[in-house]
Amino acid sequence: MGYYIDLLAYKKAYSLTLEIFFVSKCFPPEERYSLTDQLRRSSRSVCGNIAEAYRRRRYKDYFISKLCDAETENSETQVWLDLAKDCGYLAVDLHIKLTNLNDEVGKLIWYMINNPD
Repeated sequence: MGYYIDLLAYKKAYSLTLEIFFVSKCFPPEERYSLTDQLRRSSRSVCGNIAEAYRRRRYKDYFISKLCDAETENSETQVWLDLAKDCGYLAVDLHIKLTNLNDEVGKLIWYMINNPD
C-alpha cells in the first residue's frame, strides 16, 4: 500500500512549495501579508489537496474533486508567480524555472484526474 508522499505529483508540488517559500523570503516586507502570503498559501494548498485526495481515493468522485481543487490552487500559484515577476520580485530565469515546475505539477494532477484508477 502506497502513501501520498510517494506520489510524483505530491513530491514535485512539495519541492515547488519549498522553493517558493525560500524565494519569497526575499520579497519586500510590505508584501508579507499579501503577495508573499497568497503565493505560499496556494502552493501549500496544492500539496494539502493531493494528500486529501489520496486519503479518499476509494471514493472516485471525492478523489477527483480534491484533485480539481489542487489543480485550481496550482493555477492560482501561477498567477502569483507571474505577478511576482512583473513586480520585479522574481528574476526572469527564476520565474521560468518555477513556472516549469508548476506546469509539471499541473500535468501530473490532470493525469490523475483523467486516470483516477
